[in-house]
Amino acid sequence: MTIKNALRDHGQRYRPRMACLKKAEKVLLEMQDPCTGVKSQPQRLVITIIPHAITGEDIIAWLADRFQVEAQEARSLGSMLVSLGYIYPLQDHKNLVIKPDASLYRFQTPYFWPTQQWPVEDTDYAIYLAKRNIRKKGMLELHEQEQYNHLHKWMNHKWDFIVMQAKEQYRAAKERKKPDRVVFDCQERAYWVVHRPPPGTVSAMDYGPERRTDPNADETQTPDDYERIMIFTQQSIMRPRVKSSVSIGALVKYCSTYSGHDPFLSKCLPSNPWLTDDTTFWALNMPNVEIPTKMRVERWTFSFKELLSDPRGRDDFRLFLKKEFSGENLAFWEGCEDLKWGTAVAMKEKAEHIYKTFLARGAPRWINIDGKTMEITVKGLKHPHRYVLDAAQTHIYMLMKKDSYGRYLKSPVFKETLKKAICPDEHRFNEVQLEQNARNRRPSLSPIIIRQQEQEQRAKMAASAPVDITQLCRFTTPVPHLAVYSGIPDPPSATASPSLPFLAHTPVCPSPISVALDSTSASERRLEASEGEGKTEAQAPDGGSLSKSRMALSLRRLLKRGCSPSAMFASLSPKCHTAATTSSRIQPITPEEPSHAPPRRIGK
Repeated sequence: MTIKNALRDHGQRYRPRMACLKKAEKVLLEMQDPCTGVKSQPQRLVITIIPHAITGEDIIAWLADRFQVEAQEARSLGSMLVSLGYIYPLQDHKNLVIKPDASLYRFQTPYFWPTQQWPVEDTDYAIYLAKRNIRKKGMLELHEQEQYNHLHKWMNHKWDFIVMQAKEQYRAAKERKKPDRVVFDCQERAYWVVHRPPPGTVSAMDYGPERRTDPNADETQTPDDYERIMIFTQQSIMRPRVKSSVSIGALVKYCSTYSGHDPFLSKCLPSNPWLTDDTTFWALNMPNVEIPTKMRVERWTFSFKELLSDPRGRDDFRLFLKKEFSGENLAFWEGCEDLKWGTAVAMKEKAEHIYKTFLARGAPRWINIDGKTMEITVKGLKHPHRYVLDAAQTHIYMLMKKDSYGRYLKSPVFKETLKKAICPDEHRFNEVQLEQNARNRRPSLSPIIIRQQEQEQRAKMAASAPVDITQLCRFTTPVPHLAVYSGIPDPPSATASPSLPFLAHTPVCPSPISVALDSTSASERRLEASEGEGKTEAQAPDGGSLSKSRMALSLRRLLKRGCSPSAMFASLSPKCHTAATTSSRIQPITPEEPSHAPPRRIGK
């Protein structure tokens, strides 16, 4: 094998993994010790006797005795040594694992160890494939044939040199003895299986992007470097310190709190899916499951961050905030998270929508933040970016954490969820059931499909939820700046609409009474006026009594008539459509009436 490379290696020997490789080499040297190592002896492979061969069961037994571990862990350690290229198989070259039987293995020569300071070049791989092509007379494996054609096309300018080197190495190999020829062929094949693995297999030598600088080299210090060190030291001195006992106590408290919820430190109920291949655990802990588990609900009490990180806990917290008429705080926080982690294309549009919905003057879901934070946010919105709303989001987050979170843990909503939470029983499987679960194992769904399913489920929940006309959205807002009801609307102007005169040039929302009066038909007004005429004559003739009687008549008319689906209420609810030609109203249902009685229609 010819390896000539004048370039320095800037990859693997600068990696932190080098410490792991050094430890593996120490173990390998102990295994090769003639007195205390693994016993090797000549073994027959078909008709060829291979010297210094060892079996897989001997390797596993030595590792288990040396490190005082179980056979399963010793087998995993042996498979890691094979995948790193320190031990190579003589029979099954494709599977780089240790088999607990009489399969033959050999120790790799140090020339092929991964700690060598030369990188793997494509030229050497092309020579190896050309040599195998000559030996096999063109009968290469599928992935080797694809690599051979690719390298032939890419290195066409020096392919004659590659073929010449391959023929020379093939001629030199034929002059060796057959056992040596078989051993060298297995060594070289194992090396290239490690460094050029077949498609679909994970390479143990994947180091990621190469480094072009040595992090351990001594850099020349400049005055700027010393200035940065001085600034860092001054900042470190001014930074508040915590006693080691306090920090260790906090760490112990954290570990004791989360130890029962760690699947590697405690039991998973009903069973550990990584050991039993039973997916019940994942089904019970889906993001938007209807009834959560008791451990999942208990985790919400650890911190406010845990509650918001769980989609099911966030839905429960949203229900509590809706009952306290402060659901806009969580909606604003979720909007900021969507802006922060969403796509860059819709970033400007999302920032503008959040401002109009939560921060603008007269916004439909206005949130309460201080003036300084509002000033910083408005100034940043002139040039919006992902983190432009961080100040306002932090303010609302701390408000919910210090105020709403504590009341939520004491609220009937959380207590009811904790009461309904399930505590599954432990599932015990025998060997036959475990094998059946392993045969029924299926690959997990794609994250894209899971996200689509969550969106569909969220849309179904939103469609089945009751409509709240007090919570506006951007598709139902009739004007960009709506104001709350102030009691008495402005007098209508000459250009006002005949049906809804208050929507023409007034920023003040009308009262529900005026909406009911304006949408009442003329025949109803005459009938109700004639009914209340006798009562108004009994009052004093002054203007105050007349206004009071008119107000009483208006209230009576509103209560009698019900909620009219006028254009105003239609604009407040995304589920209510305006009726252009008909006027219907919602009648109260008495116990004698059926629950689905059709509404009474009154023509104008």
